[in-house]
Amino acid sequence: MNRVTLTTISLFSILLSACNNNTKDGLISSTPLYLGQNPPGLTPELFAPEIIRTEFREAEAAISPDLKSFYFRRRGGEYKYNTLVVVEWHEGQWTESVIGEKMGEPFLSADGQILHMGRKYMRRTESGWSDAMDRSAPLNNLPIMRLTSSLNGTYYFDDAVGEGNIRFSPITDGKREKPRALVDEIDMGPYRAHPYIAPDESYLIWDDQRASGFGRADLYISFRQQDGSWGPSINLGDEINTEYSEAFGSVSPDGKYFFFHRSPGGDKGDIFWVDAQFIDILKPKGTVPNTYMTEVVKEQ
Repeated sequence: MNRVTLTTISLFSILLSACNNNTKDGLISSTPLYLGQNPPGLTPELFAPEIIRTEFREAEAAISPDLKSFYFRRRGGEYKYNTLVVVEWHEGQWTESVIGEKMGEPFLSADGQILHMGRKYMRRTESGWSDAMDRSAPLNNLPIMRLTSSLNGTYYFDDAVGEGNIRFSPITDGKREKPRALVDEIDMGPYRAHPYIAPDESYLIWDDQRASGFGRADLYISFRQQDGSWGPSINLGDEINTEYSEAFGSVSPDGKYFFFHRSPGGDKGDIFWVDAQFIDILKPKGTVPNTYMTEVVKEQ
């Protein structure tokens, strides 16, 4: 990877600004957690604009389990293709490294050992990430854009064909099952993509295009019901969804913050974050509790 140290002036200004701001939830803004940012409230804010933002498109946030490494894709200008980038705390300063070009949408496994990139993935080794590998059956021939996984190893993913589809593939008796579609279980719009599954599978978030939405694409959520079925889709509301396109929703590994992408179109767009308490506010009665399971099934 090509590692670039962020400028001393930029780092100093970030830390100075952080020291002058209030903190909450015990998260000290000058620590490497969440790139040293002050936590947001229930109104979305740009995430770490002094560190990751450019005039181009940043999207698809993924955070390491220790909350110290931030993965995303950038496109535009010198970044002709979707380029996977990571910003992390290295030897007392922020560093930005390019993992590779033409990389899929990132999602980290719960133990941080697998970096999913849609139809491909990488494993963590003693020397860093492995080369990208193709998926095995029954997912090997699917045009997956984004794949996320629950703590018990169930995959939820979309595809790049037509109007898109969201499917899931659990593990039964140690064997991954053939994917099944969710379109018959959840009321979804004509274009659905980029699913995020809660670690305990208590809710599913995705982006969708509907005439009743706020903009080009909106983010929606469905909660798991007590009988195991999925509840009706719920728009995340006008604090998150706007006249622009909102997509690529995900929740931080500690369950505290929701990250998403907002774009006016083309090679423009930014990553935002907001307090994830809004998920509990949207949750109807009669749904399963959000337990955030602690038992992790090692992904194969």
